[in-house]
Amino acid sequence: MGAEPFSNNDTPLVLGLQPSALVDHVARVDWSLLHQIPGQHGGSIPVALEDLEHILGLVKNHVISRHRVDDGVKTLAGGSVANTIRGLSSAFGISSGIIGACGDDEQGKLFVHNMNSNGVHLSTLRNKKGHTAQCICLVDALGNRTMRPCLSNAVKVQAEELTREDFKGSKWLVLRYAILNLEVIQTAILLAKQEGLLVSLDLASFEMVRNFKQPLLELLESRNIDLCFANEDEATELLRGGQNADPETAVDFLAKYCQWAVVTLGPNGCIAKYRNEIARVPAIGEAKATDATGAGDLFASGFLYGVIKGLSLEECCKVGACSGGSVVRSLGGEVTSENRQWMYKQMQIKDLPTPDTSK
Repeated sequence: MGAEPFSNNDTPLVLGLQPSALVDHVARVDWSLLHQIPGQHGGSIPVALEDLEHILGLVKNHVISRHRVDDGVKTLAGGSVANTIRGLSSAFGISSGIIGACGDDEQGKLFVHNMNSNGVHLSTLRNKKGHTAQCICLVDALGNRTMRPCLSNAVKVQAEELTREDFKGSKWLVLRYAILNLEVIQTAILLAKQEGLLVSLDLASFEMVRNFKQPLLELLESRNIDLCFANEDEATELLRGGQNADPETAVDFLAKYCQWAVVTLGPNGCIAKYRNEIARVPAIGEAKATDATGAGDLFASGFLYGVIKGLSLEECCKVGACSGGSVVRSLGGEVTSENRQWMYKQMQIKDLPTPDTSK
């Protein structure tokens, strides 16, 4: 089950496909600001660039003053796959790269700088003329998120731009399900399989599963997905209309098609299956998250690290719980150096091998 990272600096062990680079603007705000923003609290509603800039202006005038280090608006590279890849590289010392496109604007430069400074390989990231996607993540006092992404006119990598060369020498491809990216996802999977890569798929959101279930089932039934991550809501949605829609049934369903099936259960930990083996692991860390952004993404980083290192299924789940628990301790989907130390300490307590990040 294990494979050591390559010494060759140009060939990352793990590749993430995120067709559009994305920059997150994360801020902790109070209810009065949320009432000024159109749309329901919670969830994610796409907005135009001028709306995004208007909300950003409101936020900058309105950020809660808590006399904490992470006050203000925290701007960093975002997107589920980017979070997982950055976590693998910076927190786990696994050589990782990203396939996608960023614009030639300030946000594009910021994305590149943030990923670069976390050791992520960018040789397969295309630079294009145009806008880089952005998202505002507003976090309330309870740690709930209200997201307003601006993806319109953002540059992205197209299916026909991918080549086998992009995947050559890597061992894993990390994907997130999205109907808008279905063609590029399908192409990436085919090219990755031609190069012998294992493929990991995250189910993205229960709305995505509900609205576009058929193409998702076809991806699973192709048996080209080796590892599937779903949260409880996504798993329930996948089985809707069946007999039982509980996590155990969902893990069994996914395991029919994938070597590894993982259902995360938020504060209740996770349940996973590898071949005929099942593991259940509780969550780690405070019950109350400062900001839930990236919890599932970083869980995936830890789980993948475990698989790459050849750990047992239960140990993979435990590492995932440690990394997922570390990222929710501060704003944004990036593990801060302080939270990284917390994560290593939790791993040591549980007798898990800590990464060598000295490389």
